[in-house]
Amino acid sequence: MEETSTMADPAVPPTPPVPLAALLAREDLGLCRIAGPEDPATVIHSAHTSEMADPYPYLLGGELLLTAGVHIPEAAGSGTYFDDYVSRIVEAGGAALGFGLAPVHDTVPRALVEACDHYGLPLLEVPPRTTFSAVARAVWQLMAQARHAELRRVTEAQQSLAAAASRPDPVPSVLRQLAQRVGGRAVLYGPEGAEVARAGRGPEAAAVSEALTELATVVRPTAGRTPRPAPTPTPTPSSATDTVDGVHLAAYALGAGQDFVLGVAAPRREPGDHTIASVAAVLLSLLTGEHHSGTGAARSSALVRLLLGAAPEDVAPLLGGQRWIVVHARRDGPAAPDAVAASALGAALGSALVDVDGDVVRVLVPAGREPAPQPGWICGASAVVGPQEWATADTQAARALARARATRTPLVRPGERPGLAELLPPTEAEAHARALLAPLITHPAAALPETLRTWLSLHGSWDRTAVALSVHRNTVRQRIARCAALLDMDLDDPDVRMELWFALRQVE
Repeated sequence: MEETSTMADPAVPPTPPVPLAALLAREDLGLCRIAGPEDPATVIHSAHTSEMADPYPYLLGGELLLTAGVHIPEAAGSGTYFDDYVSRIVEAGGAALGFGLAPVHDTVPRALVEACDHYGLPLLEVPPRTTFSAVARAVWQLMAQARHAELRRVTEAQQSLAAAASRPDPVPSVLRQLAQRVGGRAVLYGPEGAEVARAGRGPEAAAVSEALTELATVVRPTAGRTPRPAPTPTPTPSSATDTVDGVHLAAYALGAGQDFVLGVAAPRREPGDHTIASVAAVLLSLLTGEHHSGTGAARSSALVRLLLGAAPEDVAPLLGGQRWIVVHARRDGPAAPDAVAASALGAALGSALVDVDGDVVRVLVPAGREPAPQPGWICGASAVVGPQEWATADTQAARALARARATRTPLVRPGERPGLAELLPPTEAEAHARALLAPLITHPAAALPETLRTWLSLHGSWDRTAVALSVHRNTVRQRIARCAALLDMDLDDPDVRMELWFALRQVE
């Protein structure tokens, strides 16, 4: 193996370096390579100006060092000055040397050209019209363009991986998408180290395959050691890299406590590939963990029992509780929620029972986990209910979400204090409410009762009601006017509004 390393997953891909050829192609600079190898793989990480006779202490590696030759003594050509100077740049990891003509030197010293050829350091002639600042600015511009392109590539890859995870065959789909994005091969190794699935095309040499399998054992939590009874969770999967016969290899452990490992082999390693592979590892960790965890098995059992006719209260213990809160959420912005975002929201609320229904994410949360506002989301929550009241709680959470959107409140929950309506016998109160609201309930326009309820809850605000119901404010005005006509009531009268509000609550 040529190299092996472990690394932490970066939040964003690193900034790609600039190919030296791209800088030479800038006609506005007029740079010309006059010595050193012409290698298309030569890249520059930064530009640095120095007139020090020994720039070694000031270089980090990968720089294009720019100099006007101020430091060169008059008798430099007859000694070892240029050999010493260039050898120190190469020793420090410098990528190339740019020599500026005028005002000190009219031509590049011949001895410097020979030294650069001898040590294999590209030497660029910088014409008098081109300032070192312009060269440095061009380097940063090219780096910014490369970083923008790499971020866009990573973003597109993340979206495609998330879409693959939601397909009927999510694990093979994620592997295929990852292999396509890195231009190589992706392999999923099982707990015993055997290949579970693979996708893509890549080097099939025995040495490469063996090295990738060996690398997978490095990051597997229980590989070659006694399993711990309570493994300590880690926020990101551990990873390791290696290079064998020019093929870049990487391995990613799929989450804490799991023995699945993702292996990747590719002929090249782009700056964003590690980020893309890390996203795939997280998705595969969720997918494999779902199928092999006791919680996933319990949810599957509950679903089967419901489909076979069991009552909700009978399967609720399999889901983790007897009392529940229903939460409805929408993104606080134009983006629609996807499966990954919905799962992250469910995890933040403390539940894996998540459903994406168009623009709304519904989460069934055990009563012991009190919902809290979530950054980037607008949420509405129901009261605590038993399984037999899930449908009622779902309606309640939908109305709470509508109110939260209308009032721009991160989280709305129903009030928990007892009201005056609870002092009336429920059957009598419901009978009175249905008689009072009969013109609306029986009317073909089914949206009238909900529009009136929302309008009353928002204190008669046309604009907020329009936002909550996702309709035009004129539509709200027309519906409320129709309600007033059907009920033959003055909706500006606070007593009428109060009576209608109590009545609407009885027929929820």
